[in-house]
Formats: sequence, structure tokens, C-alpha cells
Amino acid sequence: MSGDGAHLELDCRGMLCPLPVIELGKHLADVPVGGTIAVVSTDVAARVDVPAWCRMRGQEYVGEQTAPDGTPRYVVRRIS
Repeated sequence: MSGDGAHLELDCRGMLCPLPVIELGKHLADVPVGGTIAVVSTDVAARVDVPAWCRMRGQEYVGEQTAPDGTPRYVVRRIS
């Protein structure tokens, strides 16, 4: 787990749309149901893409945080 309790943190810095959500989809099964996965991304589109991906996939978008280096960090809870 990461320092804030996320079961998995994906470092997607430097990746452009749609790569951060592709990585999220590839690694969701690595997190137990009820667990969280954090996507750290410098891509401004991730602010819209991650919540939209959650709605389409039936997962919970927990919200946006800030990584220690100031990069946006998007947290998702696995529902199924």
C-alpha cells in the first residue's frame, strides 16, 4: 500500500491520453474489490478521463489528490 492507503499507485507521469486510463484498466484486477488504485498523471486530460472511465466501468471515483511532487493523483475504488 502507498502512504495514504492506496493498494496500488500507477506512475503515469509523461504519458498522454489515453495511456493513463489504459494503465488503470490493465492494473485494476491487481487491486482487491474495495481497494483503491491511484493514478499519478501529468496529462491534463486525466482530470476528465479518469472519472469518465470510472462511470463507464462501474467503478468509484474517489477524487483528486496531489502527489508529494505536486503532480495530480486520481484515486479510484474498485467496486467489482
